[in-house]
Amino acid sequence: MLDIDGVCKTFNAGTVNEKTALRDLSLHIGEGEFVTVIGGNGAGKSTLLNAVAGVWAVDRGTIAIGGEDVTRLPEHRRARYIGRVFQDPMMGTAATMQIEENMALAMRRGRRRTLRPGICRAERETYREMLRILDLGLENRLTAKVGLLSGGQRQALTLLMATLQRPKLLLLDEHTAALDPRTAAKVLDATERIVGRDRLTTLMITHNMRDAIAHGSRLIMLYDGRVVVDVSGEEKRRLTVPQLLELFGRASGSDEADDTLLLS
Repeated sequence: MLDIDGVCKTFNAGTVNEKTALRDLSLHIGEGEFVTVIGGNGAGKSTLLNAVAGVWAVDRGTIAIGGEDVTRLPEHRRARYIGRVFQDPMMGTAATMQIEENMALAMRRGRRRTLRPGICRAERETYREMLRILDLGLENRLTAKVGLLSGGQRQALTLLMATLQRPKLLLLDEHTAALDPRTAAKVLDATERIVGRDRLTTLMITHNMRDAIAHGSRLIMLYDGRVVVDVSGEEKRRLTVPQLLELFGRASGSDEADDTLLLS
């Protein structure tokens, strides 16, 4: 579903601030795989997601989604293939609109607009049923303004909205990092349920090694713009944090993990 071949990306090339974020990176993800991506600050995690989403053009290499080469497509043209949830819970929803209105916008994404009534009764019942998977009681608050919800509730709603059209690829950019641990756990549980139910091909960035191990079907670790660890199946299920650090040290040639990675 996602094929990245030999991708390179350098910022501020030829200046004193030159920074190579991705170094000849190749990654192939099958349909329905849930891949967690971990690495220290500057490892290339966000650059990878932004390159896939089309936020930044790559210097070299190719990116294909569902067999279609999107390397030269701008961000708005790639949006038809991608659902994305950002770190900031405020970014994915319209605060002054109701929950059902936000969901209606997500449901109508890519469709022609008409002058028919906005939300019919049957559609409202559909939204209510969809919201139950979040286990946050939002199915009983369809007319509540989204701005009145907590950060965790907004992030869970954003996740649901990003997956309503069942995108070919779901990108989760540290989508629980701004939440308290209890709320983050709830959003991660909802993520597992939605991704598993719809078999969504997913890339989830996290700083938390325990979350990277506990969730998803495959784990990759980036270091200096390269994939240095790639584990899946039984190997991933048996993995512990100390073992992951050991793998990182052997693959990167360094025993110094980033402080953020360690403290998470």
